[in-house]
Amino acid sequence: MSSSNPRLLPDSLAFSLHGAAQAIAAVGDGVALPQALARIWSKTSASPQARGAIQDLSYHCMRNMGRAEALLHAMTTKQTEPAVLHGLICCALGLLSDPDEQGDNPRYNTFTLVDQAVNAAAADPEMAHAKGMVNAVLRRFLRERDALMKSAAGTQMARFNYPNWWIDRMRSAYPQDWEAILEAGNQAPPLTLRVNRRKTSLDNYLARLSAQGLTASQIGPDAIRLAQATPVSQIPGFEEGWVSVQDAGAQRAADLIDVQDGMRVLDACAAPGGKTGHILERADVDLLALDHDPLRLKRIEENLHRLQLSANLMTGDAGKTDWWDGQPFDRILADVPCTASGIVRRHPDIRWLRRKTDTTQLATISAGILDNLWQMLKPNGKLLFVTCSLWPQESEAQAASFVARHADAVRQQAPGQLLPSATADRDHDGLFYALFHKQAT
Repeated sequence: MSSSNPRLLPDSLAFSLHGAAQAIAAVGDGVALPQALARIWSKTSASPQARGAIQDLSYHCMRNMGRAEALLHAMTTKQTEPAVLHGLICCALGLLSDPDEQGDNPRYNTFTLVDQAVNAAAADPEMAHAKGMVNAVLRRFLRERDALMKSAAGTQMARFNYPNWWIDRMRSAYPQDWEAILEAGNQAPPLTLRVNRRKTSLDNYLARLSAQGLTASQIGPDAIRLAQATPVSQIPGFEEGWVSVQDAGAQRAADLIDVQDGMRVLDACAAPGGKTGHILERADVDLLALDHDPLRLKRIEENLHRLQLSANLMTGDAGKTDWWDGQPFDRILADVPCTASGIVRRHPDIRWLRRKTDTTQLATISAGILDNLWQMLKPNGKLLFVTCSLWPQESEAQAASFVARHADAVRQQAPGQLLPSATADRDHDGLFYALFHKQAT
């Protein structure tokens, strides 16, 4: 980035806007936002502060893309090409139109933002021809803000900042809760920690945080939510393995799977390894962490090293048997592939990456994984089916179908569908849990 735009100062807003525009364009091409940002980091010498700004702008745009698209459509019939130009304008419009940015302390001065967006366009050979358009669109929005915002509010995509098909499907699946679910998905996620019981107690760790001036509250048996997001390097005891970052809803898996010392346990589709670590914190078990991606397994290895815990790590497809040694497991955790519709507050790009047909395709893959893993479970063993989807086809319908296919599967008490929540006492992503006991024949 810096080499292709020598006129953009690395600490300028224009530099950050240009980086965010590139990331947004990549999402439009089907690349997940974390991977898009990683590509940008590999091409630029941006400082940590600039990288933070680019990431912040990119995630903000993803959460406000519906409104930005509607406003752009209202102001011009021209095709905003190339994709990086479209990303730049949507990023700026997302900020200018954000109600949270209209108070006394906006993130950026409006006229500075417009000026820097124009500079970002002018410095890029792909966009230089359209710098006048960028200036005209953004200044027109500032002049006609009230009328344009009122017009945009009449479209559900602008109102909720999700694709229309997503909104319609959510309304159909949860007629009483759909608006609250969409709103929860638009909130910035909290920083939730999991306290390692092998190292300390939750009360002792809360006291340690308080002694260092960090405000936090308990929101689960091992879960602590920090009042203010803090870099992990500044979290007391993080490097020593006292705590890990993990959503409170995801932390329920370790309780539900009910591991005991000496058990043989499989964590299928294990990456990034949060549940792997939690299980090992709870009991001394022989755990196999399986994932198809060796790079993601490396991340599990690093996390376990920090926690001073160990597991057998293996690259393999949970839908196949070529990795299995034939020895059955006492417990299996099956966190299967899904649309990830329940974690959009952490990954706001998901709503723009997914297509309506993805649900059926992923549900079919996941059903195959569950059937395959079931044969690897000991009689009287338990399999915990987990998905971070909100779509019933991937969650409740999947669980019901599994029981119908397997006469020896007995469904046991589990939360079922956890809807995403962002309240003071309940703050977690949207997940689904179903627990099955394998009857001995």
